[in-house]
Amino acid sequence: MNIVIALLIFSLIILFHELGHFLLAKMNKVTVVEFSLGMGPRLLSFSRGGTRYSLKLLPFGGSCMMLGEDEATTEPGSFASKSVWARISVIAAGPIFNFILAFLMSLFIVGSIGYDAPVLVSVSEGSPAAEAGLEAGDRILKMNSTTIHVSREITNYTSFHPGETVRMVWEHDGERKEALITPAEDESGNVRFGISVNPNLRVKGTAWDTIKYSAYEVRYWIVTTIESLKMLFKGQVSINDMSGPVGVVDVISDTYEESKSDGAFYVWLNMLNISILLSANLGVMNLLPLPALDGGRLVFLILEAIRRKRIDPEKEGMVHFVGLMALMVLMVVVMFNDVRKLF
Repeated sequence: MNIVIALLIFSLIILFHELGHFLLAKMNKVTVVEFSLGMGPRLLSFSRGGTRYSLKLLPFGGSCMMLGEDEATTEPGSFASKSVWARISVIAAGPIFNFILAFLMSLFIVGSIGYDAPVLVSVSEGSPAAEAGLEAGDRILKMNSTTIHVSREITNYTSFHPGETVRMVWEHDGERKEALITPAEDESGNVRFGISVNPNLRVKGTAWDTIKYSAYEVRYWIVTTIESLKMLFKGQVSINDMSGPVGVVDVISDTYEESKSDGAFYVWLNMLNISILLSANLGVMNLLPLPALDGGRLVFLILEAIRRKRIDPEKEGMVHFVGLMALMVLMVVVMFNDVRKLF
């Protein structure tokens, strides 16, 4: 059952990503040769409107194959025959649709159980936060230049900026206050401000609040993904800390087992939460300016828009091929680490 749920989540996220490419291709009158879910040999397929729709054997990945996508052909309907801005919209649509999917799923969660308001549940006595005047019930508004919308952003900020002095802005009984606070070591040797939040404490608001905080939910996961990547590039975490499909399936399995006792509704909510994370993560990862990814293709298209001349498709194709091979090697390493962690 756990594997089935994981496959359904992966399939939905990938299908929506490819749907973005597909719809913008159709809008720009680009011929879509094949729209498929999965990889490998076809299990089922049918043709309609000049496009073959396929379900393939391996339930990973998917594709939206467009006519002349990696060629310089000017054949009518080909990807290359369209304007550079049309091609940019087609390529960018995949990641953008991942963010849209994450937003739609967030609407259900925030509409059902509310959002985690950034309100302090406790302030440790004698801590830097207490000395600055913070109290339980205060609402955190900003930490340095970062605006705080949900309580998890407070925890994230302290995790991604350990030991950093923060200009904290908060609201106390309707009054706006601020102070420069430097974290200090507690009895356990951990550097802390001395504040505590509970992301399980939820607030339900108006319909507008639901829309607004659903957008903040997506923003939270996008920022979390970007900050995690920064830590990877800075060497603060290693490649061994990354998780691939095997690791994600393991997380889904553990979450499912832990949620079963709470009932089907909470299983559904937890699966949606994981789906939001994965969808936002896929959107960010695909926008990275790396060969073979949508972000890498966008780099070439933006350069073309600036130069007003297309880069040699053969050279671009070679760059993407090398990038794809590198990504395959990375995937193998990450999957090996995932399997190793299981034992």
